[in-house]
Amino acid sequence: MSTRGVNFLHKWISNNVPETAGADMISVAELAQKLFADAPSLGIGSTEIEEDTGSVYETILDAIVHHDAGATSAEAHEATGDASGSSRG
Repeated sequence: MSTRGVNFLHKWISNNVPETAGADMISVAELAQKLFADAPSLGIGSTEIEEDTGSVYETILDAIVHHDAGATSAEAHEATGDASGSSRG
């Protein structure tokens, strides 16, 4: 098992997945291809990345979906005038 592969994956996602990335199959597939193209420059192979994470595609998709969920939540709080993010009741 390789924590180096997992660390690379998470750092790569934070540096390369734009906030505007769509959660569609083509966008995620293109990002996965770019990740696997960048890894060898650091001496990291696809097996090293995938052995701890499973599906890189699903990991990238989760990062996009969770980012979108956070933005949607913040926007909802702004729209209701609740900048703190807490509900009032």
